[in-house]
Amino acid sequence: MVHLGDICKINGAEIEPVWCITGGSPCQDLSIAGKRAGLAGARSGLFMEQVRIVKEMREADKRNGRTGDMVRPRYLVWENVVGAFSSNKGKDFAAVLEEIIKIVEPEAPSIEVPEKGWLTWGGYHDEMGGRWSVVWRTHDAQYWGVPQRRRRISVVADFGGDTASEIQFDPKSVSGDIAESGEAGEGFAEAAEAGASYAVRIRGGCDGGGKGALVQTEKSGTLGTGND
Repeated sequence: MVHLGDICKINGAEIEPVWCITGGSPCQDLSIAGKRAGLAGARSGLFMEQVRIVKEMREADKRNGRTGDMVRPRYLVWENVVGAFSSNKGKDFAAVLEEIIKIVEPEAPSIEVPEKGWLTWGGYHDEMGGRWSVVWRTHDAQYWGVPQRRRRISVVADFGGDTASEIQFDPKSVSGDIAESGEAGEGFAEAAEAGASYAVRIRGGCDGGGKGALVQTEKSGTLGTGND
């Protein structure tokens, strides 16, 4: 592993491009057990440095001639405590999702906190289909070989396709053999923890659209724009 130093001093355009950038900004500012400073806290605010580096690297790759799903990094992963769902009345998690989506969809509309709060899993993708996807999921360590209940949120973004949900929920879509962990108890229902999945379709896509307001349709479990 190569250590590049202080994340605040790294320029994404100047380091070697990679396919995936992962981050788990320190959880103290989002934890229920902490002071709940949220994304405004010095620790959790490091998430924005991760976003900045992804943007810088992607812009540099584009300048070097890469296009479409070949622009790096194609994937982003963010992990944190479940307190992120309720931090700042849910607005901090909305901000996380919004900043990730705007990496590839700069004019995407603001994300509103669902009336009943964030579900344990869900996702977003562009309405045109197949160009990008962002999916979150709550994991529990007890189903992954750790003898304790330890819940965490993971957010996976695919900036070049619609594979985020496959990465999150389909064990065959990732390398390695995790079948044993799945058979141990974390099936689809356990992963969802009684939550309902939904998607956000943003009109206009990456070419400058996506200005419609996002509305939740609880009956169908999907999200769409309010200006059909």
